[in-house]
Amino acid sequence: MSGTEQGTTGDERLRRWRLVLGGGEADGTGQPVTGRDAAMDAALGALYGEAPGPAAAARGRTAGLAGSAPAVARWLGDIRTYFPGPVVQVMQRDAIDRLGLATLLLEPEMLEAVEADVHLVGTLLALNKAMPETTRDTARAVVRKVVADLERRLVARTRVTVTGALDRSARIRRPRHGDIDWDRTIRANLKHYLPEHGTVVPERLIGHGRSARSVKKDVVLCVDQSGSMAASVVYAAVFGAVLASLRSLDTRLVVFDTSVVDLTDRLDDPVDVLFGTQLGGGTDINRALAYCQGRITRPADTVVVLISDLYEGGIRDEMLQRVAAMKAAGVQFVALLALSDEGTPAYDHDHAAALAALGVPAFACTPDLFPDVMAAALEKRTLPIPDMATHQ
Repeated sequence: MSGTEQGTTGDERLRRWRLVLGGGEADGTGQPVTGRDAAMDAALGALYGEAPGPAAAARGRTAGLAGSAPAVARWLGDIRTYFPGPVVQVMQRDAIDRLGLATLLLEPEMLEAVEADVHLVGTLLALNKAMPETTRDTARAVVRKVVADLERRLVARTRVTVTGALDRSARIRRPRHGDIDWDRTIRANLKHYLPEHGTVVPERLIGHGRSARSVKKDVVLCVDQSGSMAASVVYAAVFGAVLASLRSLDTRLVVFDTSVVDLTDRLDDPVDVLFGTQLGGGTDINRALAYCQGRITRPADTVVVLISDLYEGGIRDEMLQRVAAMKAAGVQFVALLALSDEGTPAYDHDHAAALAALGVPAFACTPDLFPDVMAAALEKRTLPIPDMATHQ
């Protein structure tokens, strides 16, 4: 029992259990519901109750939203009234999964009532091709709101972290006098301090790079757009736009299922990127990596980030050979099983093990960790892999 529950009265605990159990003789609480509680109970029952039928009706709670947009819109309004935002988002996702309400999201009045989040964006993208013109503008507004929220959360830190990594990786070891980074040079040569002379004799000079405005690194984001990767696609679009805004990076965004689509020319607007995807379908990682490999011109200065659950529908051996060839040429290769807040997804363990054998550990990455992963890859140092999410 939580500390919060311990601090509640017996009547309050009975009330909560009654709302959880749904009423009827079987709940054992004997607690009636009235007023606001009755409305909450009805909203919960519409989603989590049993399928309609005589037996279910006798027990008090039945499921269903009458299969119409007005009923669903009213229900969405109710849950936003009675439950906090995070709970509303969970209930919306459950309604889409349990009651098959995805097609109702095509109606503008319903979209306007929905609490927007990353999962809703994924659903809208999956329905993109079936979306009527009357709904498209509303859907774009919903997606833009979510993207704006993500940008506020992620953009500033990503720019600072990645720019710092680029600056550090650009430092030169034989600088001209005016380019010497004296602070780093002294710290790197403290072991050569001569006490009798009271000075450091530097054996290694570290300098600032002079090409601050030139492209220092190439980044290729190769993103699986199969249905299970919806949240990862949303985050990848936001991060792709951030990376593309940095002058020192040349960023390419490629999405794939059994076909490959290059969305690089849309990176100035993550919403355009997202509506250029088509969630669902199969997966051909080998084909996508072949496309990316063919566009690498500076392998030693290139980072390839594959975001996929690794369920390969293409040619497995060729896929692994491509990864090995890119690494041998000097490419920094990163494999992310997911780019989301949801932890490690279901993934192909055999393919993950094969990548690990090539020196490419596959792991799930949260959006908050992604800037650090990119910084490490750009600097060619060990990736900050979460212990619990790593496949070695």
